[in-house]
Amino acid sequence: MLLPSKVKHRKWMKGRKRTKVASRGNKLSFGSFGMQIESGDKWITSRQIEACRRAIVRGMKKGGKMWIRIFPDKPVTKKGTEVPMGGGKGAPDHFVCAVLPGRVLFEIDGVSEEIAKKAFKNAGDKLPVKTRFIKR
Repeated sequence: MLLPSKVKHRKWMKGRKRTKVASRGNKLSFGSFGMQIESGDKWITSRQIEACRRAIVRGMKKGGKMWIRIFPDKPVTKKGTEVPMGGGKGAPDHFVCAVLPGRVLFEIDGVSEEIAKKAFKNAGDKLPVKTRFIKR
């Protein structure tokens, strides 16, 4: 799983929901085919990114090259079970990446278009957002 090796602040604030579209990271930069978010301002966890990565690699059958365009750097805290109210904020539990619609998540190159479409379809099923296939 993807994790930051070191963070400046151990606990972050939650942030707010945004209704805009991504202005950066919304175009293909490395590969010929990409997977782009269609809807929803969501958090994507490092486990979901890893599940997508595995689905794409299996779909490509060891051919081509893949780029992951997002990184989970936001810590999410959680309090233990049966802990009473109060007592401060919980300990960091996992890391997420806050993404906006239009953001490119993955890019691949070196495979045919139908293989890329199938791989991205399988990977998109692992995410809490709607995705679409884009090409250069």
